[in-house]
Amino acid sequence: MPTTRRDFLITTASLAGLAATSRFTFGQTAPATTPIVFSPKSPATADFLKLIGPDEAAELLKRLQKTNSDIKLKGLKTIRGVPNAGGNFLTGYPYTEFYDWDLYFENLYLGYFGVYPYCYTNLKEFLNRQHADGYVNRSLNKQRDRQHFKPFLAQLVVLGARQNKNDYEWLNTSPENATVIENGSYYNRLKKYLEKWFSYDGDGNGLPTWNSADAAGTDNQWSRAGQIGAFEDEGVDLASYLVRELRAMAVIADHLGQKDDSKAFTAHADQVCKLINDVFWDEKDGIYYDRNEKKNQLVRVKSATCFMPLFCGAATPERAKRTVNERLLNENEFWLAYPVASYAKTESDYYQGSHKLANGSNECNWRGSTWAPTNYMIFQGLMRYGFKDAAKELATRLFNMAVVKNPVLREYYNAEDGTGLGQTQFWGFTALYYVMLLEWHLNYDVSDLEKPFRPIIPEELGVKFDV
Repeated sequence: MPTTRRDFLITTASLAGLAATSRFTFGQTAPATTPIVFSPKSPATADFLKLIGPDEAAELLKRLQKTNSDIKLKGLKTIRGVPNAGGNFLTGYPYTEFYDWDLYFENLYLGYFGVYPYCYTNLKEFLNRQHADGYVNRSLNKQRDRQHFKPFLAQLVVLGARQNKNDYEWLNTSPENATVIENGSYYNRLKKYLEKWFSYDGDGNGLPTWNSADAAGTDNQWSRAGQIGAFEDEGVDLASYLVRELRAMAVIADHLGQKDDSKAFTAHADQVCKLINDVFWDEKDGIYYDRNEKKNQLVRVKSATCFMPLFCGAATPERAKRTVNERLLNENEFWLAYPVASYAKTESDYYQGSHKLANGSNECNWRGSTWAPTNYMIFQGLMRYGFKDAAKELATRLFNMAVVKNPVLREYYNAEDGTGLGQTQFWGFTALYYVMLLEWHLNYDVSDLEKPFRPIIPEELGVKFDV
Protein backbone atom coordinates (compact mmCIF):
# COMPACT_ATOMS: atom_id res chain seq x y z
CA MET A 1 0.00 0.00 0.00
CA PRO A 2 1.50 3.38 -0.98
CA THR A 3 2.35 5.83 1.74
CA THR A 4 -0.26 8.57 1.85
CA ARG A 5 0.37 12.25 2.43
CA ARG A 6 -1.31 11.91 5.81
CA ASP A 7 1.05 9.06 6.79
CA PHE A 8 3.93 11.25 5.69
CA LEU A 9 2.86 14.36 7.53
CA ILE A 10 2.23 12.63 10.86
CA THR A 11 5.92 11.70 10.96
CA THR A 12 6.71 15.38 11.57
CA ALA A 13 8.04 16.31 14.98
CA SER A 14 9.51 19.27 16.78
CA LEU A 15 12.77 20.82 15.68
CA ALA A 16 14.47 19.74 18.89
CA GLY A 17 16.42 17.09 17.04
CA LEU A 18 17.58 19.71 14.55
CA ALA A 19 18.60 22.37 17.02
CA ALA A 20 22.21 21.26 17.45
CA THR A 21 23.42 22.35 14.02
CA SER A 22 26.78 22.16 12.29
CA ARG A 23 28.19 23.21 8.94
CA PHE A 24 28.89 20.29 6.65
CA THR A 25 30.56 20.27 3.24
CA PHE A 26 30.07 17.35 0.86
CA GLY A 27 33.26 15.37 0.51
CA GLN A 28 34.08 15.63 4.22
CA THR A 29 33.45 12.82 6.65
CA ALA A 30 32.07 13.86 10.01
CA PRO A 31 33.12 12.04 13.17
CA ALA A 32 30.79 9.18 14.00
CA THR A 33 29.81 10.83 17.27
CA THR A 34 28.88 14.14 15.66
CA PRO A 35 25.29 14.38 14.41
CA ILE A 36 25.10 15.73 10.86
CA VAL A 37 22.12 18.02 10.63
CA PHE A 38 20.93 20.98 8.64
CA SER A 39 21.44 24.57 9.71
CA PRO A 40 18.21 26.42 8.85
CA LYS A 41 18.71 30.14 8.22
CA SER A 42 15.14 31.40 7.94
CA PRO A 43 11.71 30.71 9.43
CA ALA A 44 10.58 29.35 6.05
CA THR A 45 13.35 26.75 6.07
CA ALA A 46 12.61 25.89 9.69
CA ASP A 47 9.00 25.27 8.64
CA PHE A 48 10.21 23.01 5.83
CA LEU A 49 12.33 20.96 8.24
CA LYS A 50 9.49 20.76 10.72
CA LEU A 51 7.14 19.55 8.02
CA ILE A 52 9.35 16.69 6.87
CA GLY A 53 10.49 15.77 10.39
CA PRO A 54 13.97 14.93 11.76
CA ASP A 55 14.16 11.41 10.31
CA GLU A 56 13.39 12.57 6.78
CA ALA A 57 15.70 15.57 7.21
CA ALA A 58 18.56 13.21 8.09
CA GLU A 59 17.67 11.01 5.13
CA LEU A 60 17.53 14.03 2.81
CA LEU A 61 21.01 15.08 3.88
CA LYS A 62 22.34 11.61 3.07
CA ARG A 63 20.59 11.68 -0.30
CA LEU A 64 22.04 15.06 -1.19
CA GLN A 65 25.45 13.83 -0.15
CA LYS A 66 25.11 10.70 -2.28
CA THR A 67 23.83 12.62 -5.31
CA ASN A 68 26.63 15.17 -5.18
CA SER A 69 29.22 12.46 -4.70
CA ASP A 70 27.85 10.59 -7.73
CA ILE A 71 27.92 13.75 -9.82
CA LYS A 72 31.57 14.42 -8.95
CA LEU A 73 32.77 10.82 -9.21
CA LYS A 74 30.59 9.41 -12.00
CA GLY A 75 28.68 12.23 -13.66
CA LEU A 76 31.61 14.33 -14.89
CA LYS A 77 33.10 12.60 -17.89
CA THR A 78 35.46 13.06 -20.82
CA ILE A 79 34.54 12.92 -24.49
CA ARG A 80 36.83 10.97 -26.78
CA GLY A 81 38.42 13.16 -29.42
CA VAL A 82 37.62 16.46 -27.72
CA PRO A 83 40.90 18.26 -26.91
CA ASN A 84 41.37 19.58 -23.38
CA ALA A 85 37.94 18.28 -22.38
CA GLY A 86 38.92 16.86 -19.01
CA GLY A 87 36.27 15.37 -16.78
CA ASN A 88 33.97 18.34 -17.24
CA PHE A 89 31.05 17.02 -19.27
CA LEU A 90 27.94 16.53 -17.16
CA THR A 91 25.62 13.54 -17.42
CA GLY A 92 23.07 12.02 -15.06
CA TYR A 93 23.53 8.43 -16.21
CA PRO A 94 26.04 5.61 -15.66
CA TYR A 95 26.66 5.38 -19.40
CA THR A 96 28.50 8.03 -21.39
CA GLU A 97 25.91 10.06 -23.25
CA PHE A 98 24.97 13.69 -23.08
CA TYR A 99 21.44 14.87 -23.85
CA ASP A 100 19.69 18.19 -24.38
CA TRP A 101 16.98 18.93 -21.82
CA ASP A 102 18.57 16.50 -19.34
CA LEU A 103 21.48 18.94 -19.21
CA TYR A 104 19.17 21.82 -18.36
CA PHE A 105 17.41 20.04 -15.49
CA GLU A 106 20.65 18.57 -14.13
CA ASN A 107 22.05 22.10 -13.98
CA LEU A 108 18.91 23.35 -12.23
CA TYR A 109 19.78 20.93 -9.44
CA LEU A 110 23.37 22.20 -9.34
CA GLY A 111 21.92 25.72 -9.33
CA TYR A 112 20.54 25.03 -5.86
CA PHE A 113 24.21 25.06 -4.78
CA GLY A 114 25.36 27.92 -7.01
CA VAL A 115 27.42 25.57 -9.18
CA TYR A 116 27.35 26.97 -12.72
CA PRO A 117 30.42 25.85 -14.79
CA TYR A 118 28.58 22.80 -16.15
CA CYS A 119 25.94 25.02 -17.72
CA TYR A 120 28.64 25.80 -20.29
CA THR A 121 30.88 22.77 -20.81
CA ASN A 122 28.40 20.58 -22.69
CA LEU A 123 26.64 23.60 -24.17
CA LYS A 124 29.77 24.89 -25.87
CA GLU A 125 30.52 21.47 -27.32
CA PHE A 126 26.99 21.19 -28.71
CA LEU A 127 27.37 24.61 -30.36
CA ASN A 128 30.87 23.74 -31.59
CA ARG A 129 29.28 20.94 -33.61
CA GLN A 130 26.47 23.07 -35.03
CA HIS A 131 25.70 22.56 -38.73
CA ALA A 132 25.76 25.45 -41.18
CA ASP A 133 21.95 25.73 -41.16
CA GLY A 134 21.84 26.01 -37.35
CA TYR A 135 20.97 22.39 -36.59
CA VAL A 136 22.33 21.03 -33.28
CA ASN A 137 22.07 17.29 -32.68
CA ARG A 138 20.30 16.58 -29.39
CA SER A 139 22.98 14.21 -28.08
CA LEU A 140 26.76 14.37 -28.33
CA ASN A 141 27.64 10.76 -29.11
CA LYS A 142 24.72 9.22 -30.99
CA GLN A 143 23.70 11.02 -34.15
CA ARG A 144 19.92 11.36 -34.38
CA ASP A 145 18.69 12.29 -37.82
CA ARG A 146 16.99 15.72 -37.68
CA GLN A 147 16.38 15.65 -33.93
CA HIS A 148 17.26 19.24 -33.11
CA PHE A 149 18.42 20.19 -29.59
CA LYS A 150 15.28 20.92 -27.56
CA PRO A 151 14.77 24.65 -26.82
CA PHE A 152 16.79 24.96 -23.62
CA LEU A 153 20.20 26.26 -24.76
CA ALA A 154 19.50 29.94 -24.15
CA GLN A 155 17.86 29.10 -20.81
CA LEU A 156 21.06 27.25 -19.85
CA VAL A 157 23.09 30.34 -20.70
CA VAL A 158 20.88 32.52 -18.50
CA LEU A 159 20.95 29.96 -15.67
CA GLY A 160 24.74 30.04 -15.68
CA ALA A 161 25.06 33.80 -16.04
CA ARG A 162 22.64 34.52 -13.19
CA GLN A 163 25.03 32.60 -10.94
CA ASN A 164 28.14 34.30 -12.32
CA LYS A 165 27.58 38.06 -12.01
CA ASN A 166 25.59 38.21 -15.26
CA ASP A 167 28.62 37.40 -17.37
CA TYR A 168 27.43 37.12 -20.97
CA GLU A 169 30.48 38.55 -22.73
CA TRP A 170 31.89 35.13 -23.60
CA LEU A 171 29.01 34.76 -26.06
CA ASN A 172 30.75 37.31 -28.29
CA THR A 173 33.69 34.92 -28.72
CA SER A 174 33.84 32.15 -31.31
CA PRO A 175 34.72 28.49 -30.66
CA GLU A 176 38.23 27.47 -31.61
CA ASN A 177 37.38 23.98 -32.86
CA ALA A 178 33.99 24.50 -34.50
CA THR A 179 32.73 22.20 -37.23
CA VAL A 180 31.50 25.24 -39.18
CA ILE A 181 33.63 28.30 -38.50
CA GLU A 182 31.34 30.54 -40.57
CA ASN A 183 28.59 30.34 -37.94
CA GLY A 184 30.64 32.80 -35.91
CA SER A 185 30.25 33.67 -32.26
CA TYR A 186 28.34 31.68 -29.67
CA TYR A 187 25.68 34.40 -29.68
CA ASN A 188 25.24 34.09 -33.42
CA ARG A 189 25.09 30.30 -33.09
CA LEU A 190 22.26 30.61 -30.57
CA LYS A 191 20.37 32.81 -33.01
CA LYS A 192 20.87 30.32 -35.85
CA TYR A 193 19.77 27.41 -33.66
CA LEU A 194 16.52 29.23 -32.81
CA GLU A 195 15.95 30.12 -36.47
CA LYS A 196 16.36 26.44 -37.29
CA TRP A 197 13.57 25.57 -34.88
CA PHE A 198 11.12 27.80 -36.69
CA SER A 199 12.08 26.25 -40.03
CA TYR A 200 10.26 23.06 -38.96
CA ASP A 201 6.96 24.72 -39.84
CA GLY A 202 5.45 23.00 -42.84
CA ASP A 203 2.22 25.03 -43.00
CA GLY A 204 3.80 28.38 -42.13
CA ASN A 205 1.49 29.14 -39.21
CA GLY A 206 4.38 30.05 -36.90
CA LEU A 207 4.31 26.83 -34.89
CA PRO A 208 7.09 24.29 -35.57
CA THR A 209 6.69 20.53 -35.28
CA TRP A 210 8.51 17.87 -33.32
CA ASN A 211 10.47 15.29 -35.25
CA SER A 212 8.78 12.64 -33.09
CA ALA A 213 7.89 11.64 -29.54
CA ASP A 214 11.49 10.49 -29.16
CA ALA A 215 12.81 13.92 -30.10
CA ALA A 216 10.33 15.56 -27.71
CA GLY A 217 11.88 13.63 -24.82
CA THR A 218 8.61 11.75 -24.24
CA ASP A 219 9.98 8.57 -25.74
CA ASN A 220 6.93 6.40 -26.43
CA GLN A 221 4.14 8.98 -26.65
CA TRP A 222 3.61 8.00 -30.27
CA SER A 223 -0.14 8.65 -30.18
CA ARG A 224 0.71 12.28 -29.40
CA ALA A 225 3.93 13.15 -31.21
CA GLY A 226 4.47 10.37 -33.76
CA GLN A 227 7.25 8.01 -34.73
CA ILE A 228 10.78 9.12 -35.61
CA GLY A 229 10.81 11.44 -38.60
CA ALA A 230 7.06 12.10 -38.61
CA PHE A 231 7.33 15.91 -38.34
CA GLU A 232 3.57 16.21 -37.86
CA ASP A 233 3.06 17.30 -34.24
CA GLU A 234 2.90 21.00 -33.42
CA GLY A 235 3.62 20.40 -29.77
CA VAL A 236 2.14 22.72 -27.19
CA ASP A 237 5.20 21.77 -25.14
CA LEU A 238 7.53 22.74 -27.99
CA ALA A 239 5.82 26.11 -28.42
CA SER A 240 5.99 26.72 -24.65
CA TYR A 241 9.70 25.88 -24.49
CA LEU A 242 10.27 28.24 -27.42
CA VAL A 243 8.49 31.06 -25.59
CA ARG A 244 10.89 30.61 -22.68
CA GLU A 245 13.83 30.31 -25.05
CA LEU A 246 12.90 33.50 -26.89
CA ARG A 247 12.58 35.35 -23.59
CA ALA A 248 15.96 33.99 -22.51
CA MET A 249 17.44 35.25 -25.79
CA ALA A 250 15.94 38.67 -25.06
CA VAL A 251 17.71 38.67 -21.68
CA ILE A 252 20.98 37.68 -23.36
CA ALA A 253 20.65 40.28 -26.11
CA ASP A 254 19.86 43.00 -23.59
CA HIS A 255 23.00 42.24 -21.59
CA LEU A 256 25.08 42.27 -24.78
CA GLY A 257 23.70 45.65 -25.81
CA GLN A 258 21.74 44.18 -28.73
CA LYS A 259 18.61 46.22 -28.05
CA ASP A 260 16.93 45.61 -31.42
CA ASP A 261 17.46 41.86 -31.04
CA SER A 262 16.03 41.99 -27.52
CA LYS A 263 12.86 43.69 -28.74
CA ALA A 264 12.52 41.25 -31.64
CA PHE A 265 12.88 38.20 -29.37
CA THR A 266 10.31 39.59 -26.93
CA ALA A 267 7.84 40.35 -29.73
CA HIS A 268 8.32 36.86 -31.15
CA ALA A 269 7.71 35.29 -27.72
CA ASP A 270 4.50 37.30 -27.38
CA GLN A 271 3.42 36.15 -30.84
CA VAL A 272 3.95 32.48 -29.96
CA CYS A 273 1.98 32.97 -26.72
CA LYS A 274 -0.93 34.24 -28.81
CA LEU A 275 -0.65 31.26 -31.14
CA ILE A 276 -0.67 28.87 -28.17
CA ASN A 277 -4.01 30.31 -27.12
CA ASP A 278 -5.44 30.65 -30.62
CA VAL A 279 -4.43 27.21 -31.90
CA PHE A 280 -3.99 24.77 -29.02
CA TRP A 281 -6.76 25.62 -26.56
CA ASP A 282 -9.83 23.36 -26.56
CA GLU A 283 -12.73 25.15 -24.89
CA LYS A 284 -14.89 22.05 -24.54
CA ASP A 285 -12.23 19.94 -22.78
CA GLY A 286 -10.54 22.79 -20.92
CA ILE A 287 -7.00 21.87 -21.93
CA TYR A 288 -4.24 22.83 -24.38
CA TYR A 289 -3.81 20.05 -26.97
CA ASP A 290 -1.13 19.55 -29.61
CA ARG A 291 -2.07 19.97 -33.26
CA ASN A 292 -1.38 17.59 -36.12
CA GLU A 293 -0.07 19.84 -38.86
CA LYS A 294 -0.60 17.30 -41.65
CA LYS A 295 -4.21 16.56 -40.69
CA ASN A 296 -5.01 20.13 -39.64
CA GLN A 297 -6.66 18.99 -36.42
CA LEU A 298 -6.00 18.93 -32.69
CA VAL A 299 -4.35 15.84 -31.24
CA ARG A 300 -6.80 15.10 -28.45
CA VAL A 301 -4.35 13.15 -26.32
CA LYS A 302 -4.11 14.29 -22.71
CA SER A 303 -0.43 14.41 -21.77
CA ALA A 304 1.41 16.15 -18.94
CA THR A 305 2.95 18.26 -21.70
CA CYS A 306 -0.47 19.91 -22.17
CA PHE A 307 0.24 21.97 -19.02
CA MET A 308 3.43 23.58 -20.32
CA PRO A 309 1.67 26.92 -21.11
CA LEU A 310 1.58 27.38 -17.32
CA PHE A 311 5.37 27.12 -17.16
CA CYS A 312 6.01 29.68 -19.89
CA GLY A 313 3.21 32.01 -18.77
CA ALA A 314 1.20 31.78 -21.99
CA ALA A 315 -2.02 30.53 -20.35
CA THR A 316 -4.61 33.15 -19.51
CA PRO A 317 -5.67 33.20 -15.83
CA GLU A 318 -9.12 31.88 -16.74
CA ARG A 319 -7.73 29.00 -18.82
CA ALA A 320 -5.12 28.21 -16.21
CA LYS A 321 -7.86 27.87 -13.61
CA ARG A 322 -9.91 25.57 -15.81
CA THR A 323 -7.09 23.30 -16.90
CA VAL A 324 -5.72 22.97 -13.36
CA ASN A 325 -9.07 22.32 -11.67
CA GLU A 326 -10.70 20.23 -14.38
CA ARG A 327 -7.75 18.31 -15.78
CA LEU A 328 -4.55 18.46 -13.69
CA LEU A 329 -6.20 17.89 -10.29
CA ASN A 330 -8.60 15.28 -11.70
CA GLU A 331 -7.90 12.06 -9.79
CA ASN A 332 -9.22 10.02 -12.72
CA GLU A 333 -6.72 11.59 -15.12
CA PHE A 334 -3.43 13.12 -13.95
CA TRP A 335 -3.66 13.55 -10.17
CA LEU A 336 -2.86 9.97 -9.20
CA ALA A 337 -1.26 8.89 -5.90
CA TYR A 338 2.13 10.19 -7.09
CA PRO A 339 1.37 12.87 -9.67
CA VAL A 340 1.68 14.13 -12.29
CA ALA A 341 1.02 11.14 -14.57
CA SER A 342 2.67 11.66 -17.94
CA TYR A 343 -0.53 10.47 -19.69
CA ALA A 344 -4.06 10.82 -18.36
CA LYS A 345 -5.36 7.55 -16.98
CA THR A 346 -8.26 7.84 -19.42
CA GLU A 347 -5.98 7.50 -22.48
CA SER A 348 -6.40 4.22 -24.34
CA ASP A 349 -2.65 3.55 -24.38
CA TYR A 350 -2.04 4.57 -20.75
CA TYR A 351 -0.14 2.11 -18.57
CA GLN A 352 2.31 2.00 -15.68
CA GLY A 353 5.51 0.00 -15.46
CA SER A 354 7.97 -0.68 -18.26
CA HIS A 355 7.85 -3.07 -21.20
CA LYS A 356 10.77 -4.82 -22.85
CA LEU A 357 11.87 -3.43 -26.20
CA ALA A 358 12.64 -5.60 -29.21
CA ASN A 359 16.37 -5.43 -28.41
CA GLY A 360 15.76 -6.75 -24.90
CA SER A 361 16.27 -3.45 -23.08
CA ASN A 362 13.70 -1.75 -20.87
CA GLU A 363 11.82 1.16 -22.36
CA CYS A 364 11.41 4.60 -20.85
CA ASN A 365 7.66 4.75 -20.38
CA TRP A 366 5.97 8.14 -20.81
CA ARG A 367 2.41 6.79 -21.07
CA GLY A 368 1.53 7.26 -17.43
CA SER A 369 4.73 7.24 -15.38
CA THR A 370 5.83 10.16 -13.21
CA TRP A 371 8.79 12.08 -14.66
CA ALA A 372 10.76 14.93 -13.11
CA PRO A 373 11.16 17.28 -16.12
CA THR A 374 7.43 17.76 -16.68
CA ASN A 375 6.71 17.66 -12.94
CA TYR A 376 9.19 20.42 -12.19
CA MET A 377 7.79 22.65 -14.92
CA ILE A 378 4.21 22.00 -13.82
CA PHE A 379 5.18 22.76 -10.21
CA GLN A 380 6.63 26.13 -11.19
CA GLY A 381 3.60 26.78 -13.39
CA LEU A 382 1.29 26.19 -10.43
CA MET A 383 3.37 28.60 -8.36
CA ARG A 384 3.32 31.18 -11.12
CA TYR A 385 -0.48 31.17 -11.36
CA GLY A 386 -1.10 31.17 -7.62
CA PHE A 387 -2.10 27.53 -7.11
CA LYS A 388 0.13 27.29 -4.08
CA ASP A 389 -1.83 24.60 -2.26
CA ALA A 390 -1.69 22.31 -5.29
CA ALA A 391 2.00 23.07 -5.76
CA LYS A 392 2.72 22.20 -2.13
CA GLU A 393 0.74 18.97 -2.40
CA LEU A 394 2.62 18.02 -5.56
CA ALA A 395 6.04 18.76 -4.06
CA THR A 396 5.13 16.89 -0.87
CA ARG A 397 3.99 13.76 -2.67
CA LEU A 398 7.08 13.76 -4.87
CA PHE A 399 9.37 14.20 -1.87
CA ASN A 400 7.58 11.34 -0.15
CA MET A 401 7.96 9.17 -3.24
CA ALA A 402 11.65 9.91 -3.79
CA VAL A 403 12.90 10.08 -0.19
CA VAL A 404 10.52 8.01 1.95
CA LYS A 405 9.22 5.30 -0.36
CA ASN A 406 12.32 4.53 -2.46
CA PRO A 407 15.78 3.77 -1.04
CA VAL A 408 17.64 5.25 -4.03
CA LEU A 409 16.97 7.91 -6.65
CA ARG A 410 15.35 6.47 -9.79
CA GLU A 411 14.92 7.74 -13.32
CA TYR A 412 11.11 7.73 -13.19
CA TYR A 413 8.30 6.28 -11.09
CA ASN A 414 4.99 4.42 -11.18
CA ALA A 415 2.39 7.15 -10.66
CA GLU A 416 -0.07 4.79 -8.98
CA ASP A 417 2.13 3.17 -6.32
CA GLY A 418 5.38 5.21 -6.37
CA THR A 419 7.64 2.30 -7.35
CA GLY A 420 10.95 3.46 -8.83
CA LEU A 421 11.62 2.54 -12.46
CA GLY A 422 14.37 2.92 -15.05
CA GLN A 423 17.97 3.56 -14.10
CA THR A 424 19.00 2.43 -10.63
CA GLN A 425 22.29 4.35 -10.79
CA PHE A 426 20.85 7.79 -11.34
CA TRP A 427 21.95 11.24 -10.25
CA GLY A 428 20.13 13.24 -12.90
CA PHE A 429 17.06 15.43 -13.06
CA THR A 430 15.03 13.43 -10.51
CA ALA A 431 17.17 15.00 -7.75
CA LEU A 432 14.94 18.06 -8.22
CA TYR A 433 12.38 16.19 -6.10
CA TYR A 434 14.68 16.64 -3.11
CA VAL A 435 14.41 20.44 -3.15
CA MET A 436 11.06 21.38 -4.69
CA LEU A 437 9.32 21.46 -1.31
CA LEU A 438 12.00 23.79 0.05
CA GLU A 439 11.51 25.98 -3.03
CA TRP A 440 7.83 26.13 -2.17
CA HIS A 441 8.55 27.32 1.37
CA LEU A 442 10.97 29.96 0.08
CA ASN A 443 8.72 30.97 -2.84
CA TYR A 444 11.77 30.56 -5.04
CA ASP A 445 12.24 29.44 -8.65
CA VAL A 446 15.76 28.42 -9.67
CA SER A 447 14.60 28.43 -13.33
CA ASP A 448 13.46 32.08 -13.26
CA LEU A 449 15.00 34.07 -16.11
CA GLU A 450 15.22 37.48 -14.44
CA LYS A 451 14.86 37.47 -10.65
CA PRO A 452 17.99 37.50 -8.45
CA PHE A 453 19.67 34.15 -8.03
CA ARG A 454 20.14 32.40 -4.68
CA PRO A 455 22.08 29.20 -3.92
CA ILE A 456 19.34 28.14 -1.53
CA ILE A 457 20.91 24.96 -0.14
CA PRO A 458 24.15 26.60 1.12
CA GLU A 459 22.29 29.72 2.21
CA GLU A 460 19.33 28.05 3.89
CA LEU A 461 20.60 24.63 4.95
CA GLY A 462 24.29 25.33 5.46
CA VAL A 463 25.33 22.62 3.01
CA LYS A 464 27.88 23.26 0.26
CA PHE A 465 28.93 21.57 -2.96
CA ASP A 466 32.69 21.70 -3.59
CA VAL A 467 33.45 21.94 -7.30
